[in-house]
Amino acid sequence: MSTERTTSPRTVTILSILLLGALWVVAAALTADPQVLPSPFALAAPFRQELANGELLYHLGQTVVRVLWAFALAMGLGTALGLVMGRSEAVNRWLDPWLVIFLNLPALVLIVLCYLWIGLTETAAIVAVTLNKIPNVTTVIREGARAMDPQLDAMARIYRMSWRRRMAHIVLPQLAPFITAAARSGIAVIWKIVLVVEFLGRSSGIGFQIHLYFQLFDVAMVLVYALSFICVMLLVEWLVLQPWERRVRRWRQA
Repeated sequence: MSTERTTSPRTVTILSILLLGALWVVAAALTADPQVLPSPFALAAPFRQELANGELLYHLGQTVVRVLWAFALAMGLGTALGLVMGRSEAVNRWLDPWLVIFLNLPALVLIVLCYLWIGLTETAAIVAVTLNKIPNVTTVIREGARAMDPQLDAMARIYRMSWRRRMAHIVLPQLAPFITAAARSGIAVIWKIVLVVEFLGRSSGIGFQIHLYFQLFDVAMVLVYALSFICVMLLVEWLVLQPWERRVRRWRQA
């Protein structure tokens, strides 16, 4: 009698990251030029230096704040707009062309326009990132609103549920998987756009530091700052988004 041995998802994740690190070591050895591609071990000293002098934590914190602001605004506005468009065909017909235009408008164009119209300010940076992400969130939530069970809506009308109770017990539970999908893709896209915004017009943040060391052709420092924020985003994914996704999908498996 054979037993099937399965590897835990956490073990697979660790092994996958170790494999990626091994490939990096091999690529650095084949390149044989630390100015082009330093090995991951060569980043330890500059990482400790930036951590000790406080520069890494300061710029990391600035980027995290911008990401959180843009994420909250994009998710809030995009969810509300997507719900209205998915529930009202008349509204959807009017706003769908706008949605298509903004979905295909390059992020760089919106960033430059916000800086030109508003100025090189924190407000312009957050507005630019938010406007870039709202169309994607709206699209996902709109499809979720269209997929909602009409029989549950009929039940809510029969029992004359208030708007608040209908949202809490009928709408949001059905939208939860779509909100989670929008959040997971949103956080991944938003932080990349935030780096571009900082690269082009801010004096702090991970993007600003990458711009600085790009001008100095310092690949090691570019990788130190980039990887530090990637690690933060991976922690958000593993500790917040994935557990949340499992929780909101639990009722479908019951």
